[in-house]
Amino acid sequence: MERLTKIRNIGISAHIDSGKTTLTERILYFTGKIKEIHEVKGKDQVGATMDWMELERERGITIQSAATYASWKDHNINIIDTPGHIDFTIEVERALRVLDGAVLVVCGVGGVQSQTITVDRQMKRYGVPRIAFINKMDRAGANAYRAVEMLNSKLKLNAAMVTIPVMTPEFRGVVDVVKMKLLTYEGHSGIDVVESDEIPQDVVEKAQEARANLIGILADIDEHICELYLEEKEPTETELYDAIRRATISNSFVPVFVGSAFKNIGVQTLLDGVLKYLPNPSERTNVALDTAKDEVRVALRADSALGFCGLGFKLEEGRYGQLTYIRVYQGKLERGSTIYNIRTGKKTKVSRLVRMHSNSMEDVSEICAGEICALFGIDCASGDTFTDGKECFYTMESMFVPEPVISLSLAPKERTNPNFSRALSRFQREDPTFRVRVDPDSKETVIYGMGELHLDIYVQRMKREYGVECVTGKPLVAYRETIGAKSEFNHTHKKQTGGAGQFARVIGYIEPISYDIEQIYSKNEFVNNVTGGKIPTQYLPACEKGFGDAVAQGAICGYPMVNVRFEVHDGLAHAVDSSELAFRVATFHAFRDAVKTANPIVLEPIMDVEVTAPVEYQGNVLGSLNKRGGLISDTENLNEEYCLVKAQVSLNAMFGYSNELRSLTQGKGEFSMDYLKHSPVPRSEQELMIKEYQKKNSSKN
Repeated sequence: MERLTKIRNIGISAHIDSGKTTLTERILYFTGKIKEIHEVKGKDQVGATMDWMELERERGITIQSAATYASWKDHNINIIDTPGHIDFTIEVERALRVLDGAVLVVCGVGGVQSQTITVDRQMKRYGVPRIAFINKMDRAGANAYRAVEMLNSKLKLNAAMVTIPVMTPEFRGVVDVVKMKLLTYEGHSGIDVVESDEIPQDVVEKAQEARANLIGILADIDEHICELYLEEKEPTETELYDAIRRATISNSFVPVFVGSAFKNIGVQTLLDGVLKYLPNPSERTNVALDTAKDEVRVALRADSALGFCGLGFKLEEGRYGQLTYIRVYQGKLERGSTIYNIRTGKKTKVSRLVRMHSNSMEDVSEICAGEICALFGIDCASGDTFTDGKECFYTMESMFVPEPVISLSLAPKERTNPNFSRALSRFQREDPTFRVRVDPDSKETVIYGMGELHLDIYVQRMKREYGVECVTGKPLVAYRETIGAKSEFNHTHKKQTGGAGQFARVIGYIEPISYDIEQIYSKNEFVNNVTGGKIPTQYLPACEKGFGDAVAQGAICGYPMVNVRFEVHDGLAHAVDSSELAFRVATFHAFRDAVKTANPIVLEPIMDVEVTAPVEYQGNVLGSLNKRGGLISDTENLNEEYCLVKAQVSLNAMFGYSNELRSLTQGKGEFSMDYLKHSPVPRSEQELMIKEYQKKNSSKN
């Protein structure tokens, strides 16, 4: 237990360009993990430690989440720096799946932005306690109080500041409102934290207000502080620290720190906050399913003496083969021991065990419960559970994997290059949101992903890492099809060829699962309500397969179908001519016929778009979004110089928008997109799509 209290597993997550990697770089510097600070853009030809890929340093963005570890005041902190771009959202998803706490970085100027909302949703999905860090307080227009208000109003968090900025005349330090002390960051790179009782006169009142606000919010959610509040007693420092910790771990409160990672202000105070307020591994409840006992739910204990259980949450192709990142939830992992993959049933010997620091590693002999490590030579998929195969046969609940929204045809310039399929196979194994399939009609290889940047990065990586130059087609949107009404079917499949023929009849109906067309469900439903043996039991699985065949390629435009319930409740079989194939074909055609009268609808992905641009170009931005058929949902001035425009726009209309925005705003505008929903395409557009699909099919025939 004493070892566990000294461990923190944290992720650093935020909207793109909020300063996550810069903050991680400072954390590594102040904890003594690195000797020099390097910047994200790599202006000094080195680049930030955690952005080790060449592409990351060139583009100045994080593409892959990177793990490291550091020591601060006798505590070990395992850190995962995650990407901010929506295209790499799976990296954030799987990091948050295995972490005990997180730091939500918010830009002091932009406040809560589109990807901040997505990251917050991911943290809530896995119940991850977090502290917030309002960064970039040195920039013109930064407003920490406005950012906190946005945390409360937009994200519905119970957030309050535990440090406030000192802006006299520029950002030079913070006031700790729990201690009521002024903290300044002196010496080389702000390495010395100087504590003082002399709070500037113009900040004293704000500090007292922030402290009163903090106590007031804690009184609503913490019993002990509530008692003191009602008795009009002032809580002590220790009582406040303990209350903030209890409330943070229970996910009922978010303490907010302020600072500037770039200017080396507030980082050490944030590190203190990680130790004080975020949980250690023993304070988080992790649940597994016991496969030996009908998948009954079991609470895992971060105890190294118990049977081993760990989750492989990320795969990466290393210099020495596949690298598998594992979070050890229970027991311990030792070099030379044998582990058991619950999904495949395979046993593997652990030949090498390492701790990761960006792309470098340190060999270790064992890793105990509550820690994160990496293994070599393990054949597995992302999300596999490993156990000792003796004491426990647990499986961890899988992580959420979003559906791809864009596709691209891909072909190697040199057809005979064997690395083409090798690279695609590796990328699919590493990234669950990256999919590959061969189009059955055109025989083209089609790759699917979360956005243009996502697919572009993989095309670039194929060239750099495998020497495969590719020719790409035009990006295509991941349309879906659904139905808007109930429709009955009564279909007979009959075929006589001289010998045993084919006969099957299926009767039932199809209907939309949800009458909210824009709510996408990942699965369709097959319902068997056949009674009296009208369809023999052995043919019902074939009916389900026929339904699966039909929804894989929609009837009106060939896109996968969603939100469809198929119920079969009657039918007829022949003693000689009926077969599995006959019922599979009958179900396929019954579904296709029923779709025609079920108000078929084509759905397209709609994106939440946020554009930040100088105020003088606001009219240009609004005009460009309107021209693309966007629905403007909000506009606001971030400060005197910049404005924010929010809109909902079809993904199909957003291709090439980055170039247009640059020319409209003289290169000063930025935009981000986040998947919002699938929505019906306009009826006129749907009719054109149907005609084009029919024309394409008739030309093949």
